[in-house]
Amino acid sequence: MDSNKNPIPFSSSPAKLKVAGAWSGVLDVDLSSWTVPLLRDEVARRSAASRDRINLICGGKILKDGDGVENLSQLGLKNNSKVLASVVSADRGKALNDEAAVQADRSQKLARLRAAALALSGRHADGSLPVEDFNIELEDQNGQKVNLGSETDQKGVMMGLMLHANARSLMKNEKYKDALDVLSMAEEAFSLCDPKFIEMIDNVPILQLDTVWCYFMLRDISCLSVAGVRLTKARKGFEQSHGKDSTRLRLLQSGQHAEIALYLRLELLEGVVAYHSGNYAQSRKALNSAQAKYLQLQIPDESLSLLMNMGYKEGSAKRALRMTGQDIQSAVDFLIDERAKKVRRHEEDRQRHKEIMKQKEYGRTPQKKAIDLQMLNELVSIGFETYLAAEALRINENNFQEALDHLTDTQKNYDLQQRIDSRNMRMEQRETAAAMNAVNTTPAENNGSTQVEEPISFSDEQNHPVTGAEEEGTSEAATVDPRDEEMEDALAKELTGDALADYDIEVTKEGEAVKEYLALLESL
Repeated sequence: MDSNKNPIPFSSSPAKLKVAGAWSGVLDVDLSSWTVPLLRDEVARRSAASRDRINLICGGKILKDGDGVENLSQLGLKNNSKVLASVVSADRGKALNDEAAVQADRSQKLARLRAAALALSGRHADGSLPVEDFNIELEDQNGQKVNLGSETDQKGVMMGLMLHANARSLMKNEKYKDALDVLSMAEEAFSLCDPKFIEMIDNVPILQLDTVWCYFMLRDISCLSVAGVRLTKARKGFEQSHGKDSTRLRLLQSGQHAEIALYLRLELLEGVVAYHSGNYAQSRKALNSAQAKYLQLQIPDESLSLLMNMGYKEGSAKRALRMTGQDIQSAVDFLIDERAKKVRRHEEDRQRHKEIMKQKEYGRTPQKKAIDLQMLNELVSIGFETYLAAEALRINENNFQEALDHLTDTQKNYDLQQRIDSRNMRMEQRETAAAMNAVNTTPAENNGSTQVEEPISFSDEQNHPVTGAEEEGTSEAATVDPRDEEMEDALAKELTGDALADYDIEVTKEGEAVKEYLALLESL
């Protein structure tokens, strides 16, 4: 290996690293400037081996190249640290590099996912004008909008729900290891909320249950003790949010039995943890209860055929029968209600899209909030012109009384009208300048040669996009941070608005697991 490929940095007060294995000796290094790639290169040079085959271990941890930015000191290496260097086979070296690349890609994707969820929740939780053409809002199980008292709670719940939805999508595709990482981030987001509010919703106990289900599907027995703790928290959370014997949940869901599949999974996992902990009586009790719920969720072929003959798809028919305890009439009512909700949601989304487009025309307040359309409609109903009323609300941060005072004051009303007229004039000038620019930058033939005239230059004021508000600092283009549109759109698409999605579990795997562990108990 060429020793000049990566010049070794020097320090006036180097530390000593004791290296053993492929090469044994002491290296004088500057911990604040040396990185793992540099250390690997030096060991490879001294051992006459390819750097791709050098494996470095210090303090029980494999030293990975990473992005090559972190120095050895940041990684925990100190003076007289011992480093074990081994030479692996070419295939093993390639496998290690591939594994490191996969891990780095995974870490980068998780970082993007968290940043996207944080950005979306930040923009949609505080009433800011969304840069997208959609709006994310919290709803209860009846589809009613929920506004929490605290912006921190609103943001935390939004972020938690988005990440949880992404994790459930990964679970559906059997990517349980990836799902665990995302569930951990979702749990962190929920932890930022007021505990009193969290006790009222079942999203967090469902998250605990999903986490243990991932442990189970990965057959990770090492998580047995923490699984038991999580299941205890899940059961307590369900009792707080659903009420004793799910009475509160049944009331909210008009007597439906949507939660049965959740409790089947909970009791199965409780039985599994009890079995591996040696509590066989407790395990048998939990598994027998889970088996009873599994049998309760089995759908008779006759009932399924009857609903499908009515024109309903198989998946929708199964869901309706599971949610209603196999009652045909209740299942039909459920399907009719679900269809009506879907139509209503589509209409609400279409209307909200129109509102967002209209709010973007009016611009943002100095604190980047959208114009309150309800207040705007009230001012218009009094007799004020729409754009005049919108501008009054905008500059007064949606304060209705101050906007009204502004509009009813003769001088302030006149100044407001002048502001709008001036803005419209600048818009016309900008459109004219843009048209001239397009003409002047078009190649023109002149005696067989192509002549391009010098483009017209415009000031920043002329170039920034119109948001309906020309005040300094309110230009949307000037204040919107760069977006990770791909990741944000992927997160948004997973928010279906289906209030029963968390309860709609296909329980085939649960049934097989119940049978397996009951057989194990019988064999004791």
